[in-house]
Amino acid sequence: MSNRLFQSIIHQIKDAVGRTLGIIDENGIVVACSELTKIGESKQRIREDLSYSADYIVYEGYTYRFVDSTAKCDCIAFVEGDDTHAARMTELISIFIGNMKNLYDEKYDKTSFIKSIILDNILPSDIYIKSNELHFSNEAKRVVVVFRFPSFGDTPAYEMVGEALSDGAGDSNYVINIGEQDVVIVRETQQNEEIEDIEKFAKKLQDKIAEIYSAKTLIGISSIVGNLKDLAKAYKEAKIALEVGKVFDIEKPIMSYENLGIGRLIYQLPTTLCEIFLQEVFKKGSLESLDLETLTTVQSFFENNLNVSETSRKLFVHRNTLVYRLEKIRKLSGLDLREFDHAVTFKVALMVKKYLANKPTKF
Repeated sequence: MSNRLFQSIIHQIKDAVGRTLGIIDENGIVVACSELTKIGESKQRIREDLSYSADYIVYEGYTYRFVDSTAKCDCIAFVEGDDTHAARMTELISIFIGNMKNLYDEKYDKTSFIKSIILDNILPSDIYIKSNELHFSNEAKRVVVVFRFPSFGDTPAYEMVGEALSDGAGDSNYVINIGEQDVVIVRETQQNEEIEDIEKFAKKLQDKIAEIYSAKTLIGISSIVGNLKDLAKAYKEAKIALEVGKVFDIEKPIMSYENLGIGRLIYQLPTTLCEIFLQEVFKKGSLESLDLETLTTVQSFFENNLNVSETSRKLFVHRNTLVYRLEKIRKLSGLDLREFDHAVTFKVALMVKKYLANKPTKF
């Protein structure tokens, strides 16, 4: 457990105890105390004396007892006083801190296990064995959500995501720190929960992070997988969603792998094949020869389902002006965008061009 968590627990129970109380770590240093000036004091002698005691010791007006934990634990709880009340209080605090530490360590072990899986640092044969040791459901459905922080702030990204998740984290969410920019949540999905529900869950956290820390985040969501060993694939999918979303849908802060559409297909293609495709489509001229006005017109034309009248109305241009611009594209590429097949080819060509210009990193 972290010293910060120890201090948080001490702060919550100090009023109930009514006396100075605290925790000494395995190095004999006071790491948490209701009297803040005592934090950092060395109590190595207490550790040595207590190691020879079967229960607790009293020294200079304080009662000391090892924290009661099923795991190996060298932490010591102490309470002001040398009476029976102090002895009972140290026993209660010892049990409470011990139980908290056991739960925390179990959660930490599970999180470390999940991290090893998504980073592909564990053999497939070991996943089943370790999952049984940690009482993991191997067949439960899970999804990977990657939070990316484009810029750094005073608060670490991991803490921001953890705070946003704290209200309803439960045992079904595991928060994993991946570098300074990326934080991963591995979520066990509920019955009948779909990607749309995961997007709402992610949006809620994104809004909370923005509200508390004024931090901007981009989010990539994997498909839902039904086996622990598939989490490595799901993690790659979530990162691909971020990269492809950055290339093709820059304005969307949340991207799901399942909803990437044709962008996901283009991302899988070799760049050499993409370059050949562009050369074939624009063999009569260069895409760069099209001005911004014409490209904007094309985009609006696609958004309005290839409807000339509706597009001209939305752009506030005469129908003949729109037809002229479409003819300009036909002369350049041989594609008449008023025909569906030609429009699809041109749309894909624009996306391929954008993909090559950005050249996202493959995983």
